[in-house]
Amino acid sequence: MKTNKLLIALFSLCLFITSCSNDDDSTTTTPPSQQKNIVEIAQETPELSSLVTALSRADGNLVNVLSGNGPFTVLAPTNTAFAAFLTDNGFSSLEQVPTDVLSQILLNHVIMADVMASDLISTGSGYAAGSATGAGDQNISIFFDTANGVRFNNVASVINADVDASNGTIHVIDGVLGLPDVVDHALANPSFSSLVAALGTADGDLVNVLKGTGPFTVLAPDNNAFDTFLDGTPLGNVDTAVLSQLLLNHVIIGSAIDSSILVDAGAGYTNTGATGAGGNSMSLYYNTSNGVMFNGISTVAQADVVGTNGIIHAVDTVINIPSVVTFATADPNFSTLVLALTELTPATDFVSILSRTEGSNADGINPNYTIFAPTDDAFDALASVPAEPILTQVLLHHVISEANVTSGDLNNPGDTTAATLQGDNITITLPGTGDNIANITDGSGASDVGVIAVDVQAGNGVIHVINKVMIPNL
Repeated sequence: MKTNKLLIALFSLCLFITSCSNDDDSTTTTPPSQQKNIVEIAQETPELSSLVTALSRADGNLVNVLSGNGPFTVLAPTNTAFAAFLTDNGFSSLEQVPTDVLSQILLNHVIMADVMASDLISTGSGYAAGSATGAGDQNISIFFDTANGVRFNNVASVINADVDASNGTIHVIDGVLGLPDVVDHALANPSFSSLVAALGTADGDLVNVLKGTGPFTVLAPDNNAFDTFLDGTPLGNVDTAVLSQLLLNHVIIGSAIDSSILVDAGAGYTNTGATGAGGNSMSLYYNTSNGVMFNGISTVAQADVVGTNGIIHAVDTVINIPSVVTFATADPNFSTLVLALTELTPATDFVSILSRTEGSNADGINPNYTIFAPTDDAFDALASVPAEPILTQVLLHHVISEANVTSGDLNNPGDTTAATLQGDNITITLPGTGDNIANITDGSGASDVGVIAVDVQAGNGVIHVINKVMIPNL
C-alpha cells in the first residue's frame, strides 16, 4: 500500500516538473526500484548489527525471506536488546542459541502485513499474528498496547517507528520478544490482571501448571468478568481450593482448540481440568449459534490468542462450577425439559432442588444426582405433555438421587437397576441396540428408551441424554 502511494506521489511530481520551465530540469527523484529493503536497511544500521547476525545464523534462510516482496512489519531489537536477552537466558553469544530456536524467536518479530505505528495507536491495544509457530501449528500472537508509547508483549517498546522499506516497515524496539506461553500472554495484558492474581492465589500451583507442556485451551475471564463474579468480595476471602477448581473449569487440558474448530463443530461438550461429582472431569458446553458461548453464560470477546503451549480465548463472564441445571438450561436440545421443570410444574421447585450441592435436606432429595434427560424430540413424540400432577411424577422418574452414576459404573455387558425419586426402578442394559449406547426399561415396562449421549458431568451430578420420555407405573 505504501509503495502504491509512493508511485502516485512520484507520478504527480513528474507531471509538475514537465509543466515547469527548464530551470527545474535539475530536480531528481529516487526510483522505487532503488529503495532499500528491510534487510538492506538493517545491514546499514549499526544498532541493528546483532539482528543482522541473528538473521544470518537462523534456520530458514531468513535473510532471503525478509529480502522478499513482503509486505513485512519487522520489530527490530537493538544490539542492547539482544545483549540483555542473551544474558537473561544464559547465553554468552548468539552462536550459543540453537539455530531452530533462534529462527522462531526472530519470526516472532515478523508480522506478515505492513503495519504503521498509527495503525496500532488508532486501535489502542490488541493482538497481531507473528510468524513463529505455536500451539496447534498456529502463528504465535503478539500483544500490543499504546497506552504509553507502542509496547509489545509488555517487554519491548518502540524507540524508532515507521522506518520505511521497499518491502514493508521496521519498528526499532528496545527488547527481544521471547516466545510466550499462555501465562506470559496473561501477564502481558493488563485486562487479565485479576486472572493472574487468582492463578497465583489458588491451590495447585496453577501458574506453573499452565507454564507446562500443555497443550491448553484457556478461557480467560477479563477483569470486568472477575469484578462481576466477586461482587465486592476480596479475592483473598475466596477459599483457595474452591478458587482452584473454578479456574481449572476454564482450562481444557490436552488440546489447543481454536475458534474455527468450535465453529465447525457447532455445539457440544468437552471436559475441563476441574473435577466434578465422583471425581470425574467436569463437562463444558459450547454453542456457536450466536458467537462462541460456554455453558450458556460466557461469550468469547477475543479469540485465538496463541502461545507456545496453548490458546487463550478471552471471555466476558466467569464460568462458575455448573450444576445439572446449568447444562439443561444451556443446551437448547433440552428446552422442553426446562419448560417442564419450571413453568409446567410450579408446585415443585425443581430448579432449586437440582441445583443443590449439599446433602441432608429435609425432603430427602440430595445430590449427587444422575439425570436421564429427554431431548425435545423425545417430548415431541408424546401425544401430549401431561398435566402437573402426572408430569411431576414423570420428571421424578428421570432422577436418581445420591448417586453419580457414569457409564463406566454400569454393568457392561449386562443390566443395572436403580430406584428413581418417583419410586419405580429403571433398568439400564449395555450394550444398546441400533444407535443407542444403552437401552432403558422404564417403570411402565417400555424397553425402547435409548441412551444416546452419556457422562455430561456437573458439580452435583451427571446427565445422560435419552431419546424417549420414561413413564413410571402410574
